[in-house]
Amino acid sequence: MTRPELSDVLDRLHVVALPMRVRFRGITTREVALIDGPAGWGEFGAFPEYGPPEAAHWLAAGLEAAYRPLPPVRHTRIPINATVPAVQAAAVADVLARFPGARTAKVKVAEPGQSLADDVARVNAVRALVPTVRVDANGGWSVDEAVTAARALTADGPLEYLEQPCATVPELAEVRRRVQVPVAADESIRKAEDPLHVMRSRAADIAVLKVAPLGGVRAMLAVAEQIDIPIVVSSALDSAVGIGVGLVAAGCLPSLPHACGLGTGGLFVDDVVEAVAPVDGELPAAAVTPDPARVAALAAAPERVRWWVDRIRACWPLLS
Repeated sequence: MTRPELSDVLDRLHVVALPMRVRFRGITTREVALIDGPAGWGEFGAFPEYGPPEAAHWLAAGLEAAYRPLPPVRHTRIPINATVPAVQAAAVADVLARFPGARTAKVKVAEPGQSLADDVARVNAVRALVPTVRVDANGGWSVDEAVTAARALTADGPLEYLEQPCATVPELAEVRRRVQVPVAADESIRKAEDPLHVMRSRAADIAVLKVAPLGGVRAMLAVAEQIDIPIVVSSALDSAVGIGVGLVAAGCLPSLPHACGLGTGGLFVDDVVEAVAPVDGELPAAAVTPDPARVAALAAAPERVRWWVDRIRACWPLLS
């Protein structure tokens, strides 16, 4: 793709602030920069703590969606999982109600300030309502902690997999050797200079791929072609724009043996399109066009717009 002019990108930019129903990743408002491009809408939503070298991949993904037509899909509907933040067990039912028909739930665990007992209670509350449960530690455990947690979290029922139980690839490999639960890699792929290192190290049973951190749909599909383990396409707390692109990416894969983590729109109070409820736990594999009135109503404050513009300028020289 020929890189567009920076001035054209900035002319097409809309920064929005999406209020969240619950705290997730330590935030209650999710800011993203949307690009109303000639080929569609793109999203640049790298988390604020990411520096330009990492954030540039996210910008590349947004530019691809905005300036280049997305590839055709093989699957028109995508099974999705419910996402349960690190809430108290008593709040689980309310969270799951926002994911009608979901047969799989991903539960956040290893939250700072919470205990393994909190995680067990949350997982068991989910397990009472959804047949298939996976957990995501975001690299928050040591190897020994992960092994202990795996035993505790499977005492009352199975887990589909442990997602990113530890931070490093050698730790993932060690956990995989010591537990009976499949291990999935997320950060070890999306934050790595070499996304395939985790596979060559036989450190994971499942690969979690996200469009934005890998640089776009085509970049994600190129990684997927080199992976010989099952793939789960997931979101990075995207707006409806990013979710739509992720659903298209999932729809391009040859097979979808696991539900995808593309239902996080249910975590927002409001979004740039009217929420599309899953049907039988599935969402359509299609890009979305934001509602102009919603984009205007959710517009970020001027100083935040300037912050995102400065960030795009900082990432621009790093685009390949």
